[in-house]
Amino acid sequence: MANSHPRKVTVVGAGLMGHALALVFALGGHRVRLTDRSGAILAEATSLIEAAAATLAEAGEIDSSWSPSRLAEAVTLHEDLGDALLEADLVIEAITERVDAKTALFEQLDRLAPPAAIIASNTSNLDVFPLIPRRRWKRALITHWYTPPYLVDLVDVVPTEETDPAVTEEVTGMLEAMGKVPVVFPRFVTGYVANRLQEAIALEVFRLLDEGIVTAREIDLSVIHGLALRMPIVGVMGKADFTGLGLIRQNMANATYQPPKVTGRSRTLDAIVEQGADGVRTGGGFYDWSESTPADLFRERDSRLLSLKRALRQIRPMVPR
Repeated sequence: MANSHPRKVTVVGAGLMGHALALVFALGGHRVRLTDRSGAILAEATSLIEAAAATLAEAGEIDSSWSPSRLAEAVTLHEDLGDALLEADLVIEAITERVDAKTALFEQLDRLAPPAAIIASNTSNLDVFPLIPRRRWKRALITHWYTPPYLVDLVDVVPTEETDPAVTEEVTGMLEAMGKVPVVFPRFVTGYVANRLQEAIALEVFRLLDEGIVTAREIDLSVIHGLALRMPIVGVMGKADFTGLGLIRQNMANATYQPPKVTGRSRTLDAIVEQGADGVRTGGGFYDWSESTPADLFRERDSRLLSLKRALRQIRPMVPR
């Protein structure tokens, strides 16, 4: 969905999230400048943007006018950070999750970005606000996206202690105009909601694997056909209402289960990674993906996610306002 008030958006970092965010804002009607300190990553961004747009067009999510030439006009590539920041209204920071790298970048943004520019960080777990020069806080916030952002609509929004409420309203308005679903937090919370739940699930999953209780396939079958089936319709808290809160309270009282301690390690995961497996990109992880290329697998994933999104639009989740 296009925005009726186009902005000049600069995306800093053209990697996994950055190139996809550039596409999201371009499709939203904004003028995008994409930059990265790595020329190789920046050069690769064009083909990745084109491939993602082609998947969306094939599914009927965008019209066929989004040709490579139109995309090249909407998203321009810039090796020089200063050039990329010229007249920027919104700057999206989407670089690596390292304190030193983000600190150095925010210092550059403070020097080079227009004073009125909004600075938005895509950080997942870092509290970046202490890294941003204080004089920028009134026009700074976090906008944390989920991959792939052209399909996953959730965006976590966190203002600083001094962020002008009008800035938060402007950014959430931009997101909603692009069909996204912003969730605004009163303060920074590591992991937000979705990532915290994912991390809690990961602790349980690796505990089950390490103890040899189930296989990776049995975990996924349990999640897909049990846990996940109801979540898109009623969520987690809505599901509790349908189950009955009295029953849930009784189940909690009867539970003998103890959650795992956080150790930061998993024997199962360590063994797989040490063998050189990293998942889809290397052809294998918990599953053997070697019969297809990573590009084909990501395309197939996106195609199925799009089918699910179309179904959910017709079904409509039962989450009261």
